[in-house]
Amino acid sequence: MRYPEKLEIKKEDDPVLRLKSKKVEVFDGKLVSFIAEMIEEMIFQNGIGLAAPQVGVSERIIVY
Repeated sequence: MRYPEKLEIKKEDDPVLRLKSKKVEVFDGKLVSFIAEMIEEMIFQNGIGLAAPQVGVSERIIVY
């Protein structure tokens, strides 16, 4: 899976939020980096949780 370089929170009308997310098949360094970026973005936004589709990635990943 290719992960975005810069995370952008998607708005409620974005089509990616309506897609069925895929299972994570490979847990590699790219995924670890992406998860770390998700955590940083969640903290920056003063959030308590963030799902991958909220940043445009249709995979079953969540941080809290």
